[in-house]
Amino acid sequence: MDDPGDSTPATSAADSPTDAEPPERLSISIVDEAGNWSGFPACADAVASAAAAVERHPRCRRAIGAEASVVLGDDAMLRSLNAAYRGKDEPTNVLSFPFRAPPGVRQDRYLGDVVLAAQTIAREATEQHVSTSHHLQHLVIHGLLHLLGFEHETDLEAEDMEGLEIEILATLGIANPYAPVGAA
Repeated sequence: MDDPGDSTPATSAADSPTDAEPPERLSISIVDEAGNWSGFPACADAVASAAAAVERHPRCRRAIGAEASVVLGDDAMLRSLNAAYRGKDEPTNVLSFPFRAPPGVRQDRYLGDVVLAAQTIAREATEQHVSTSHHLQHLVIHGLLHLLGFEHETDLEAEDMEGLEIEILATLGIANPYAPVGAA
């Protein structure tokens, strides 16, 4: 894994013309908290490219110049968080914790935290016949969309959020994760 403790910009200055000041980027801090992430090649790069893809989408402009953390965890960590915050005593693949500023304090820059479980993500990737990197990127995108206020509590919200995920994943060359197995 590439230096997960560093703050990794979603895109590099090399993506901008050298004579113009680069626009602010979504800044992602990767925190390697728990779990074995060695089965995720170039994990930091995969997270950064997923974040950059979110930032580029017209419906996600709020991400420009913002900050978020991606916490690399394991099933035990996600199970504990899932039980504490959602009342579900089981591991899950991703949880999002949007930042809520205290009353009277305006805070637009920090979006919150996306927490991921290595074992669940690896298992799901195998079951879905997709690469661990692609599944990781899908879940980073999913988590960041939650931090930006997208939800899937109703059928209409789920359809909208899934459509957005599909569009963003396509910019990374990743197939629709919601397509029926065997569909092109």
